[in-house]
Amino acid sequence: GPASGWCEDPADRRYNRPVVLGRDDAGDRLWRDDRLYDLVVELDHNARPRVAHRGSAVFIHLARPDGGPTAGCVGFAPGELRRLLARLDRNTRIVIQ
Repeated sequence: GPASGWCEDPADRRYNRPVVLGRDDAGDRLWRDDRLYDLVVELDHNARPRVAHRGSAVFIHLARPDGGPTAGCVGFAPGELRRLLARLDRNTRIVIQ
């Protein structure tokens, strides 16, 4: 929903975790007009343990229509991402090289 977000503030105890954002709060908003985050896979980057300044909000998500770059994530065309999602389960390990 519109308040869904991800904390990217290394000084915040919620760093690199999902958060509820108020209208004026900073953070990566997951509700976007361009719909790039309509399908998202959270990658386990900097999660255990979470270390400030080592990166946050690293996802697999929908690619821009022109295939343009992401801000450190991996973008897939909608059909490709749906095929990937259908194959994932809780034991799936994703390695990005």
